[in-house]
Amino acid sequence: MRKLLHLAVALACFPAAAAPLKGIVLWTGQAKARPDLSRVVSLEFAYCRPCDVAVGTNSAGAVVYDWSGFDSLLSAAASRGHQMIVRFRYAYPKEKLGGVRGATAVPSFIKARPDYHETFSENPGGDGPTWYPDWSCRALEDFTLAFYAEFAKKYDSDPRLAYVQTGFGHWAEYHTSGTKRKLGVNFPSIEFQRRFFALLKKSFVKTPWMVSIDAAGRDGRRSPAPELAANGMAFGLFDDSFMCRKHDIADGKGGWNERNWAVFGADHWKTAPHGGEISYYSKDDQKNFLGPDGIYGVTWAQAAAKYHMTFVIANDSPKGVFATPERFAEAARECGPSLVATGVRARPGSVEVTVTNKGVAPPYHDIAVSIGGKRATGSLKGLLPGACRTFFAKGASVDGALELVSEKLLAPVPLPNG
Repeated sequence: MRKLLHLAVALACFPAAAAPLKGIVLWTGQAKARPDLSRVVSLEFAYCRPCDVAVGTNSAGAVVYDWSGFDSLLSAAASRGHQMIVRFRYAYPKEKLGGVRGATAVPSFIKARPDYHETFSENPGGDGPTWYPDWSCRALEDFTLAFYAEFAKKYDSDPRLAYVQTGFGHWAEYHTSGTKRKLGVNFPSIEFQRRFFALLKKSFVKTPWMVSIDAAGRDGRRSPAPELAANGMAFGLFDDSFMCRKHDIADGKGGWNERNWAVFGADHWKTAPHGGEISYYSKDDQKNFLGPDGIYGVTWAQAAAKYHMTFVIANDSPKGVFATPERFAEAARECGPSLVATGVRARPGSVEVTVTNKGVAPPYHDIAVSIGGKRATGSLKGLLPGACRTFFAKGASVDGALELVSEKLLAPVPLPNG
């Protein structure tokens, strides 16, 4: 905790050019390589591997964790004034791990068990060689639950962590393209997924967690996610091929993405964040989506508004001509919440501040209003677009600086007047 307090103090003077917790997202390497864009970015993304954190077991058989590498990842992003979106994964087609292409990120002490047997596909869906975790092994199930419980215990309240993405299959995106999905064998059973989702709901209280829209599994044999969402479980969604050709039903044959979004209901975004990654189906999608004409007849602003997007990963957008700092900043304004103070009045012993959300989605973190360092009571979490809330800060002055503050922000953020 002391380290986090020192970090917050160190970042207090960091230029607040980027809107927090939303906008265009770069992978950590790109964020480091492009300081011109980095100054208008508030989020970075990284894949992470459980085997890098769960490094062994002790004499009693308990898992030994080493979070130092993960902690360095978060701190490096924070040093750039950014917060992290992370996704721990097991299966990653083609990527080499331990000298083996497509190897899983299951810890070695699980792989060494005599009752653990992975399966392999040479080139599923053209993605490259892929090994699949053995979900018939109870030890893998138990470890996965214990791992996420430990992860949340350490980092749920950490301001360096903005969102957690999770899931199973290729890239933890609920894909098994080209490989027959066998529940309880190369893909977790529905029963285990229920336990997994229940643990995430219980463990991540301050950090929103998200799963792929492909968990919709309209055949009903992939995930319990639609049922759980319908029963009120508030988890976010991410779309890994956002704005692709034939993304929407109106595009003609296809509409797979929009159909998956629809499974979770038209009001899902009101309680849980929507995010994603610009399509890689074409090498030009990421390069051009920020252009004035967008891609496939849809602009970023239109797509962000339709799906109430809070952020989108677009690491390859700098390879095109539209990824300027000015356009990145504008694109951030076109998604997520846009909070402005629409009224500031002196009251006996306090200041009354009215905040209006002029964006396309609500805040999904507990964020408060501060006037001259005096924190008002109440939270902006869940403030819907077009709605307003009024707050009172005791002992404040109407001349005090208006800021947004939160334990899940690296530093106070100016609250503009509007």
